Amino acid sequence: MKLEKEKHDRREKKKSKRSSKDREKDSELNGKHKPSSKMKQSDRQSGVSSSAVKCEAGDGDTHEDVKVDPDERNDGQQKPGSPEINNNKEKTRSKSSKQRHNHKERTADVKLCDEDENLCESVKMKKKKRVKDEESPEKHDKNQPSGRKRKKTSSEHDKAEKNKKTKKDGDQKKKKEDKKDEESDKWKWWEEGKSSDTQKWSSLEHKGPYFPPEYEPLPDNICFYYDGQPMKLSPATEEIVTFYAKMLDHEYTSKEVFQNNFFSDWKEEMTKEERKLIKTLSKCDFSQIHKYFVEKSEERKNMTKEEKQVLKEEASRLMEEYGFCLLDGHREKIGNFKLEPPGLFRGRGEHPKMGKLKKRIQPEDVTINCGQDSKIPAPPAGHRWKRVQHDNTVTWLASWLENIHGRPKYIMLNPSSKLKGEKDWQKYETARRLKMKVDSIRKQYRRDWTSREMKSRQRGVAIYFIDKLALRAGNEKDDESADTVGCCSLRVEHITLHRRLDGQEHMVEFDFLGKDSIRYYNKVPVEKQVFKNLKLFIKHKDPEDDLFDRITTVKLNKTLNECMPGLTAKVFRTFNASTTLQDQLNKLTTEGMTVEEKILSYNRANRAVAILCNHQRAAPKTFEKSMQLLQEKIQKKKEQIEEAKKELKEAKKAHKDAPSDKSKKLLEKKEKAVQRLSEQLKKLQLQETDHEENKV
Repeated sequence: MKLEKEKHDRREKKKSKRSSKDREKDSELNGKHKPSSKMKQSDRQSGVSSSAVKCEAGDGDTHEDVKVDPDERNDGQQKPGSPEINNNKEKTRSKSSKQRHNHKERTADVKLCDEDENLCESVKMKKKKRVKDEESPEKHDKNQPSGRKRKKTSSEHDKAEKNKKTKKDGDQKKKKEDKKDEESDKWKWWEEGKSSDTQKWSSLEHKGPYFPPEYEPLPDNICFYYDGQPMKLSPATEEIVTFYAKMLDHEYTSKEVFQNNFFSDWKEEMTKEERKLIKTLSKCDFSQIHKYFVEKSEERKNMTKEEKQVLKEEASRLMEEYGFCLLDGHREKIGNFKLEPPGLFRGRGEHPKMGKLKKRIQPEDVTINCGQDSKIPAPPAGHRWKRVQHDNTVTWLASWLENIHGRPKYIMLNPSSKLKGEKDWQKYETARRLKMKVDSIRKQYRRDWTSREMKSRQRGVAIYFIDKLALRAGNEKDDESADTVGCCSLRVEHITLHRRLDGQEHMVEFDFLGKDSIRYYNKVPVEKQVFKNLKLFIKHKDPEDDLFDRITTVKLNKTLNECMPGLTAKVFRTFNASTTLQDQLNKLTTEGMTVEEKILSYNRANRAVAILCNHQRAAPKTFEKSMQLLQEKIQKKKEQIEEAKKELKEAKKAHKDAPSDKSKKLLEKKEKAVQRLSEQLKKLQLQETDHEENKV
């Protein structure tokens, strides 16, 4: 025991002589770990670390971590200097707890480093082996036929293609999952039941409308000319000039009404000096400004992909900031968050106000509607809102008066939102209820045809037209509106009666301008009593007189509401359009149709509804070009099919002459290619048919 103690003392003296540099190196090896203050405190009190270090006599350089039983650890808390003997071995506690702790962690770090080095060495060895394995076949291939090497390259290519396909499938799967998650997160408001008729929302928060950027003056080298002389205009006057110059190649600027309205409004915005100089529009030369904007337009068309991406990102940013609101705690899309920039009013057809100036909307013109407890949207710097209100009985977010007609305009939510969806839901539910009542209503208006009162007869014939022809009811118009009419506002000049036409009796020819100045032209056979009543209605009347002079839209809708609560002339259009769509789908669709055939059938059914409701449009400007491209694709696909059929014929002959598994697989591959190309051709031909039929 005495000898062991002397050896232990010598070891401790050697350790105490270690330099400070060695201790710093040790601390670096330890990963700069420091024992906690709690450990230090407990060590000072007891002189015993959480895990004892066991040193055997004659082996001072070997240290082993000994797991100490918790009971032993508690029992071992003795005063410094008191000996403890276990199995004839002395546990030394002369080292400070800090040294033992550092040594323990240093030992662990060294072990980890050793493990990492072993791991790195293992990885390096594997890498060298792999490189060697990859190099060895190449050396071996030099002595092999070239065909074997090509086979390997082909398999690698197939493997790369397979990996590419797997990655593509993975991306598509991820997209589908993201879409599924998005759909699952969508607010299913229809499952919550309808909101009350008075209160439309509980909370509403939004950023307000997005105002178009301020006017940027023209470059100094671009001039407006009056009577052949260049003229510098004030910014406000110059901005209006640009509106007209942009439209020089449009048919509107050739119309006298458009020119007169533009020049009148333009003069009001001119300065006194400009008004004295500019007397007539005919002496104004906008050609240089027009050319400038045409060039700017071409520049936008020829932008690089990167420049277009910048614009796209900016549009996305604006959409994210202004295009959404919080409605009852749910994120809803806004329909028209951008305010319309200033310009010249065009109108539909021969509108009497075409060419008038649509003025720039300022924040001082806008009323904001939001929730009582929500954050009020901030107006643009240096401006303020006209008014801020918290009316939850209306569905609009912002409102202002436009200067052309003096009517209010609104920022509303997107058609996919709850507020719009509930409105559509109510509309279709009313049409659904009409289906239960329509037979009794039809019997009633037939009885009215033979009524003694002229008012009842006119009302009966008008409802018959609304029901049979899906005509709009029509409203009274003032002199400053376009001359468009509906059923109740038809004039004698809008119909022509034919006793017999196109092999049918009691024909009525309609020709008038409906909503948005869309021409309604139709020849329809009517029942004999209706024909008699129409002859009676037009008797002793001039062409400009009203056909139904005893009724109005308000009175007609009041009568319909008495037949069924909520029923108006508009509901008949919804009911008949929905019925027509369903009937057409039943006729045009069969089991086993391809997706493309189903789409064509649906579009044809939808077109039948459009014809019934007189939904028309002008042929798109790009129609001819897109049609030509489609026809070129069809021609190219036909050529590919011809080529594929030739290859199939050769494959059949080769298989017949020398049958084998390889020739059989090639034959199957060529058959599938012909089938695939034929399906693609059919799809393109269906698109061509649909495109042509949907032209207007």
